[in-house]
Amino acid sequence: MDQQRSAPSQAAFGIPQWEFITIAAALMALNALAIDIMLPGLQEIGASLGVENENHRQYVISAYFAGLAFALLAYGPSSDRFGRRAPLLFGLGVYIVAAFAAAFSTDFTTLLVLRFIQGIGAASTRVIAVSMVRDRFGGRQMAEIMSLIFMVFMVIPVVAPGIGQIVMLFAEWHWIFICMAVIALAIMAWAAIRLPETLPAEHRRPMDIGSVGRGFAAVLTNRLSLFYTLASTILFGALFGFINSAQQVYVGIYGLGVWFPVIFAAIAGMMAVSSFLNSRLVGTLGMRRLSHGALLGFLGVSVIWLAWSLVGVIPLAAFVLLFAAAMFQFGWIGSNFNAIAMEPLGHIAGTAASVQGFFQTLGGGLIGAFIGQSFDGTTTPLAAGFCGVALLGLTMVLIGERGKLFTASHKPTR
Repeated sequence: MDQQRSAPSQAAFGIPQWEFITIAAALMALNALAIDIMLPGLQEIGASLGVENENHRQYVISAYFAGLAFALLAYGPSSDRFGRRAPLLFGLGVYIVAAFAAAFSTDFTTLLVLRFIQGIGAASTRVIAVSMVRDRFGGRQMAEIMSLIFMVFMVIPVVAPGIGQIVMLFAEWHWIFICMAVIALAIMAWAAIRLPETLPAEHRRPMDIGSVGRGFAAVLTNRLSLFYTLASTILFGALFGFINSAQQVYVGIYGLGVWFPVIFAAIAGMMAVSSFLNSRLVGTLGMRRLSHGALLGFLGVSVIWLAWSLVGVIPLAAFVLLFAAAMFQFGWIGSNFNAIAMEPLGHIAGTAASVQGFFQTLGGGLIGAFIGQSFDGTTTPLAAGFCGVALLGLTMVLIGERGKLFTASHKPTR
């Protein structure tokens, strides 16, 4: 059975639980905002800055992921040493400054450097939001809270492309970055005023090389944590691959034009519904039954998608249906896999979140970049990527669970 833990009282948060969840979701959503709001503007950005190869426009996303991945390794140990709030606010400041500066980029290289720096700042939100949840919850309850956070988080992919499209209708692409910075500034102010510190001083760890090394070793030598992190990494590669090539698929293949954000939002909405259902069901069915079943479903949908794409062009309605089905399954995989990977490592939650986030972001980003750069004017590379990562992800889970699915192969860590 997955471990359960009693819910902390409102007094333990210092703010209502719903507000804690909403702030954590808003912090994580800044990562989605930095990507999704600019998708409608990629074509104009490339044209404005002289990028001739349309696949190279994807580097605006890849550079952000690169900065995010490497900075994750620093924020975890620093948040375990100095608490959650100070590193978080520092990172948000970096994010905001880089976004404002990107609005004034005059060449593609400068834009990529600033996107890399923006990713460095955004890493604080990825690590610390997860760490703060782990500070307060464990087991199925952590999976439930993460599902609720993911549900709120998915509001951004629903609305961000539409915001970006509206900006593009009335202004140039530079204003997308200004809009991004203003939204981040508002969330930073909210967190600074209302978000409590969740790591007591007596639980903080020294930030010396030996302590950090031991923390990293604990993550990498825990079988369950390692293989669920690898599974998440591989599966996130499919999501990143789609994000990289979404504009080319919807606009280039299917000719949706300004309607692209509407379809993108509909798919994101399916993931939000999936996360909400997961939060309702995980307490009864458990993390493994839901996530393992969803992984098998994800694989099945991907096989159908690949087979169809090899035969010929998939009609838009069928493509959207298949992709929505895959992303619905993904909503049950992501939050549960993260909760299972974090469960044994509550005593080093910050370092654990940073190492796991590093693997997921860098590894997933590289896999996603490979899938995205394989775009050839058809949906076949994307379908093949989804099918491949599903098979690899299933392999990682089977190794982590010693060949078992749907039930824990170990005693829960208390």
